[in-house]
Amino acid sequence: MTHAHVTAPTQYVQASGIRFAYRRFGQDKGVPLVLMPHYRAGMDHWDPAVTDGLAASRPVILFDNAGIAASSGKAPNTMEEMADHAADFVGALGLSLIDVLGFSIGGYIAQTFALRHPDMVRRLMLVGTGPRGGEPASDPNIRKWADLTDAQTGESPLESFLYLFFRPSEPSQAAGKAFWDRRHLRKNDVDPPSSSQAMAAQTAAIIAWREVRGERYAELSEITQPTLVVNGSHDLMVPTINAYNLSQQIPRAQLIIYPDSGHGSLFQFPELFVAHGRMFLDGSI
Repeated sequence: MTHAHVTAPTQYVQASGIRFAYRRFGQDKGVPLVLMPHYRAGMDHWDPAVTDGLAASRPVILFDNAGIAASSGKAPNTMEEMADHAADFVGALGLSLIDVLGFSIGGYIAQTFALRHPDMVRRLMLVGTGPRGGEPASDPNIRKWADLTDAQTGESPLESFLYLFFRPSEPSQAAGKAFWDRRHLRKNDVDPPSSSQAMAAQTAAIIAWREVRGERYAELSEITQPTLVVNGSHDLMVPTINAYNLSQQIPRAQLIIYPDSGHGSLFQFPELFVAHGRMFLDGSI
């Protein structure tokens, strides 16, 4: 494959009544890495420095799940349904084994995917995320800033991303602005914004995810794949203690915390994250 993040054409595949939008780029050989993004996000919300860095040594697949951005259907309101839709998408591509990177709510879906479809997952990367029934956010401004990330409001969401994903320090804010510029390098064939229905469904799924089911964190012991957990040192959205809890409860997990960073630590330190990610996916760490 010769395409990169900003040039990979949007393709479509049909599965279980859903027309899934996706982009595949990077190397032809290797276990494909499927990325699952944050709340309401589509393919254009990823950082090209991250996706192209990972694609230098493997195939990378971005996709819009059911009801998100350019994919058809309605977004479901449970992580289980989202994970099953993702499995339908992967199956429709003819893939039997993948690596998975889940960021934020994408990390919730990735955990559920690994639990419900374990034979499809070789290695798992969980970034800026937490377990079911994890520790909740305490910042009272999160709801306001999260709503402003919606491009349909007519307001620039840059300030909200800088607040939610990065630290107030000068280096972190500068890294956030650089990420924002990279994120908007793709000018053609871009995703439409996700609908208000998708926003409501994902909000309901997140609320349900916060509820404890049975013994707290017990299901994490059933995730048997090697797992890399990554977070920033001060995550407002999904408090950093959740990353520690994931690493303690998933049997084959290891944890990396980046300094002076928040929810978007992988976007603040893209080169470092890519280096760690490639070592993990290659089995070096």
